Amino acid sequence: MRLKSTLASLLAFVLFAIDCPVARADGARPMLAAATAFHVPGLGAQALAFALGAYQRARDEKLVSRPRLTVIDYSLPSTQKRLWVLDPESGAVLFSERVAHGRGSGELIADRFGNRPQSHRTSLGLFRTAETYQGAHGYSLRIDGLEKGINDRARERDIVFHAADYVSESFGLRHGRLGRSYGCPALDPLVASAIIDEIRGGSLVVALGANDEARGARED
Repeated sequence: MRLKSTLASLLAFVLFAIDCPVARADGARPMLAAATAFHVPGLGAQALAFALGAYQRARDEKLVSRPRLTVIDYSLPSTQKRLWVLDPESGAVLFSERVAHGRGSGELIADRFGNRPQSHRTSLGLFRTAETYQGAHGYSLRIDGLEKGINDRARERDIVFHAADYVSESFGLRHGRLGRSYGCPALDPLVASAIIDEIRGGSLVVALGANDEARGARED
């Protein structure tokens, strides 16, 4: 069964949301930086516009308490940098890094996604970062899926940001792909703690796949 309602509505919202001002308590009306104000090497313009529109909607609905936007494009090979941390208010690119996908989602490129426990699949859609903790992989960050049936079991599945030694340029060169997680967006240990500190506590994560069908896939 395929479900596109939430992400499809956000795609339509992108047409007008990016340049929509949001009132603040002090009376100022800050503008979200337009997609054209960003220079994000490796991230396609359509994916960027989609992510910015999703961020604006989430901010308008008071789902964002930390002004950071993480975009993951799982249509790219795992050996490429396919995770970006952005400051959507200023247009700054804070990180551009590699990220692993779940072993149930494919080898070099993730092409299967899911929400079911024990599937070891990566989930797509919109997430909100939550609390940090010390776990089996060290310093880690919990995330909550915001889309029912798509990624809302992320916490139940222990889908978290964490460091993994199989996420590095050298691992990719040796094996032709990064290692794979149990569904977590695992990070290079050299940057994992810095990224987690940057995005923890209420920022938005947008995880995209190759097409609308993949984004909206609901496992049977």
